[in-house]
Amino acid sequence: MHPRSGEGTLPERIAAILSAFTPGDNLLGVTEIARRTNLPPSTVHRLAADLVSCGLLERHGTGVRLGLRLFELGQRVPRRRVLREAALPYMADLREATGHTVHLAVLEGREVVYLEILEAPGGPNLPSAVGGRLPAAATGVGKAILAFSPADVLDTVLAAGLPRLTAHTLTMPGLLSRQLETVRDHGVAYDREESRIGVLCAAAPILNEDSIAIAAISASGWSTRMRLDHVTSAVRTAALGLSRVVGRAA
Repeated sequence: MHPRSGEGTLPERIAAILSAFTPGDNLLGVTEIARRTNLPPSTVHRLAADLVSCGLLERHGTGVRLGLRLFELGQRVPRRRVLREAALPYMADLREATGHTVHLAVLEGREVVYLEILEAPGGPNLPSAVGGRLPAAATGVGKAILAFSPADVLDTVLAAGLPRLTAHTLTMPGLLSRQLETVRDHGVAYDREESRIGVLCAAAPILNEDSIAIAAISASGWSTRMRLDHVTSAVRTAALGLSRVVGRAA
């Protein structure tokens, strides 16, 4: 959320300040937050002080960082907590079966949010992080969810434009739409070096009783080491099992 300078309601400004932190940010100064949010430095300074007082931010030296209170609140989100807890055994089995890093993600707006990641020894350094976001159309989990979402969800993603993360990222709406048709036919989506060069990913949707995606699970690894036929079968099996467990309650 990036309101124009001097504009936006109080909740929008607070959300913009908290959203200014990306997965790689441990500490941000007022000036940098103001730059990222388009808010006046004086506004950021005042609201940051309020957020520190209630534990949503923590002061450290001349900057601030996200507070423990945010983590505590995040753990109370029922749908995501239940989904993560149900998925962990399936994720562990999938990592054991494939030897690759396993992700669990949900769609939020035009991006996927990673709820859990089980890293594999020797795996690549991936652009994903727990609590982090990536453009849905550039990821396996994102495409798996989009393929099994209502049409208006995909329309929202396409209307905003498709960001390019690598030379292989799909940025043409028509090509993405055709690829999603294939995903619907086969029940699995691929990221072929679209989010990071040298990395492949196979992902499958976790579906509710109406066959609408509520999340996705994936396995990611080095393109030189991943056997897609083996990984695809294992990912699809994990997603089907998890859909039976959580889909009815979604």
